[in-house]
Amino acid sequence: MPASSTTSIPPHLQKKFATIKREILGADYDLDASFVSAYQSRKANKIYRAKDKPTNVLSFPFDTRAGQIIICPARAATEARQLGVSMPDYCCFLFIHGLLHLKGFDHGATMERKEQEYCTKCKLKLGNLWHEQ
Repeated sequence: MPASSTTSIPPHLQKKFATIKREILGADYDLDASFVSAYQSRKANKIYRAKDKPTNVLSFPFDTRAGQIIICPARAATEARQLGVSMPDYCCFLFIHGLLHLKGFDHGATMERKEQEYCTKCKLKLGNLWHEQ
């Protein structure tokens, strides 16, 4: 994604994201994480997944030691409201989800167990998130 289309991660999430990233991918993994508009999310989703709608999170592995995660806060806010969870906790969940993709996990029971494990470690309050999907 071009740098002009992204915004930095809000300061209140930066420290938590850094801790989560080290836990899942290690300190040496080179990660670029940013928030993008719904327009940019939709554009990337259309290009890389052939889905013409904005999405909450996308992961782009560059190699085994580097990658990028983009999160669409507008989409995340809508989903957090629908699920009755806080926006910061939901953004952390999306970040964990993206990191697990970068680590090589695909959607399924194993990835879901890992999400639950890391969300518990991070003390995220997500209610019945896994029962809603």
